[in-house]
Order: sequence, then C-alpha cells, then structure tokens
Amino acid sequence: MPGGYGRRHGRGRRRGPRWISGIPPACSYYPAGMKYSRSVVLTYSELEAMRLVDVEGLTQEEAAAKMGVSRKTLWNELKNGRKKLVEAIINGWNIEIRSEGEYYIRQD
Repeated sequence: MPGGYGRRHGRGRRRGPRWISGIPPACSYYPAGMKYSRSVVLTYSELEAMRLVDVEGLTQEEAAAKMGVSRKTLWNELKNGRKKLVEAIINGWNIEIRSEGEYYIRQD
C-alpha cells in the first residue's frame, strides 16, 4: 500500500515494557558435563512471571498487575517459561536467561 499504511512487521501489537524485580545474578545454567549442548532462552519476563506466581504465590491477576501486563500476557509468559524449563531439564539442555524487549526494574 502507498505510504506504508497497512504494513505490519511481525504479528500483533508491539510488545510493551514489563516490570521486573531485578536482573538475575546468573545468566546461564548448564547440566553437569554438558556445557556445549543445545540451549533454551528464557526471557526476563518469563522468569519474572514464574517467580511471582510459583515462588511468591501471587495470583495471576496480582502478578500481571505487578508486571504491568494483561492476565493473558502473563499466562502466555508462564506457559512459555515453564515449557522451556521442563524441556531443558528433561533433555539436558542449557538454560540461558536474556533480556528480550523493554523492561523496567521495580524498586519494591
């Protein structure tokens, strides 16, 4: 279309910034003796969603509010993060934790 109207790069809306509690002290985990195996990438927001719900015991609604996202977005972050962790553990893969998109660090 002329003028670039109606053209989208990627699917859906642009990803908004997330609020996280902090950057994890380690950015990668390797199974003993398998440092050079396949890796899964866990994002800061996936890790934060799992921390709030699974460790802190917040409801998904409370966790979504803390992260500044919708409940559906939080649910997707939880689902994706949990799947990656379980696959990595079962298959002996490395886990890398990285930033993806914008995030703000919450000062609680």
